[in-house]
Amino acid sequence: MKKLVVAMLLLLPSAMQSQTVPSQQPISLPANAAAPAQLSERNPRYKLRPGDVLNVSFELSPELNQEIPVQPDGFVTLKQVGDLHVAGSSVPEFTDAVKQAYSRFLNAPIITVLLKDFEKPYFTAGGMLGHPGKYEIRGDVTLVEAIEQAGGLTEESKHSQVLLFRRVSQEWAQAKVIDVKKMLNQKMLAEDIHLQSGDMIFVPQNRVSKIRKFIPTAGLSMYSPIP
Repeated sequence: MKKLVVAMLLLLPSAMQSQTVPSQQPISLPANAAAPAQLSERNPRYKLRPGDVLNVSFELSPELNQEIPVQPDGFVTLKQVGDLHVAGSSVPEFTDAVKQAYSRFLNAPIITVLLKDFEKPYFTAGGMLGHPGKYEIRGDVTLVEAIEQAGGLTEESKHSQVLLFRRVSQEWAQAKVIDVKKMLNQKMLAEDIHLQSGDMIFVPQNRVSKIRKFIPTAGLSMYSPIP
């Protein structure tokens, strides 16, 4: 878990216009697609990730119907088109990209995309918590609710520097330091971030708890008696 913290600071097709199959070059989503969700964003659209399975249907071209998995590198392979990077994009964004790709040789294709299989939403919690681990996200879960689900803060928790990591690409994650103690004391509920699948919470150890739990009694002579 510590390694992860250090490492971490996607109407009708009347006829084929051409019988020529386009060259299978990797194509990309539009520039405005696959933008990373902000930490404050609530209930964003689901973002595709490796392991998801998509069902792509063509209304009048059933020979192009296909069920495609999102590969570990974030790409899918489409019939007669080739590779398309989809990880981090929403299903509507992916649908638009597929329509654009097939419009090169289909006339105004009508395409339906269904997300057939996907990983259940989850978050991970580590550090000074009662029960660190991986938890399923059910419904709308905030940071404070997630901390409670993970056993709550402990006496060794540094309440003022809770870290929330959100992956924005395969290599990078967005990080935010949250003063949970201040947020709760001042009832700053707007600061209680809503979690997204894949988020990671890390609660560091406070300074006091880092002091050695046992010290030689010979060294106690330098301290005054506690009143």
